[in-house]
Amino acid sequence: MHSGVSAARNKIVHVPREIEVPRESPLAAAIQGCWPGARVLSITPIKGDASNRRFWRLALDGAEAATPKTVVAMDLGPDDLPLYARALNLFETPPEEPPWLNLHRFLKAIGAAVPKIHASDLSARLLIVEDVGEISLFAAAARGNGADLYRLSIDELLLLHVNGTLRIGEDCLAARIAYDRRLFRWELDQFLEFGMGGSADAAQTRAIIPELDELAARLDRFPRVFSHRDYHGGNLFVQTGANGKPRLRVIDFQDALMAPATQDLAVLLTTRDAARVVTPGIERRLLGYYYAGLIRLGAASLSFDDFMESYRLCVIQHALKTIGRFTLLERQGKSGYSGYIPYAIAQARRMLTQKNDLPTVDRALGI
Repeated sequence: MHSGVSAARNKIVHVPREIEVPRESPLAAAIQGCWPGARVLSITPIKGDASNRRFWRLALDGAEAATPKTVVAMDLGPDDLPLYARALNLFETPPEEPPWLNLHRFLKAIGAAVPKIHASDLSARLLIVEDVGEISLFAAAARGNGADLYRLSIDELLLLHVNGTLRIGEDCLAARIAYDRRLFRWELDQFLEFGMGGSADAAQTRAIIPELDELAARLDRFPRVFSHRDYHGGNLFVQTGANGKPRLRVIDFQDALMAPATQDLAVLLTTRDAARVVTPGIERRLLGYYYAGLIRLGAASLSFDDFMESYRLCVIQHALKTIGRFTLLERQGKSGYSGYIPYAIAQARRMLTQKNDLPTVDRALGI
């Protein structure tokens, strides 16, 4: 389970018979430990995003009523920490456990809608987790009722931001990492190096650097909350609840940190091709809905004007980072990202037109 997972984008391998999983394998041990006698009927690789983790959907058949029809097997991959944490040496010593498990425990404690862990074998870096389905928020919203579904995502985000911030302690890894000036600026270097397409000469680069420095510095001044960091429609999945109404499930939370609240909102409302569903009018209503929620919960730390300025700057920074990052991924042979770059450029320029405070950045987006 990872960002970008949807029925349309999965690489499906159909296996029409029972899979013979070696009895001595960690996967077999995990399945039998949870559901004795269960058989694996099929294994479907799930297309992840840019992570080194790998995922498979397992169809099961078991005599026990508690045996789920499907589960997801997750290979945690070789690296526990994301690239930015390693590049910036954000941890003096490696975490004692994989961040996915650490953050899962915290999120479950605050009532977040994360998938259940069925089994874990850390020696094999293997997890068996609940299957949250194949209908991402992106996919569901494109079918209709997008505004209603995005309001559900705002409700869940308020839970993370308010409850998460109130209850976080040093035992949660997210408390030890701040989305601060240094990290914002490190991400913007990818725009400089890759996003400008190698077309910038030395003079253009010298001209844009002070504006990128200022953007990172301004973002650093906003108060921080517990933040998912990658809270977009590919990491939120839509299910039908017991009352027949839709409910959301949250995945890909292992990189959570402390960040300006509007960083998550910028990702949710503008990343990739979200503009196909989230029009400027819907965006304004959703931002108002979020801010009203903060007021209701007694958690507003900014005036509405400052909140909106924080959002504007977060959208610009996220778009610039995305342009650089997705260009790099395409160069590395990970296809499918270049189609989102025009959306990122449009989102950045839309915010830049509101104020003439980053003119060199605006000109650079003419690439």
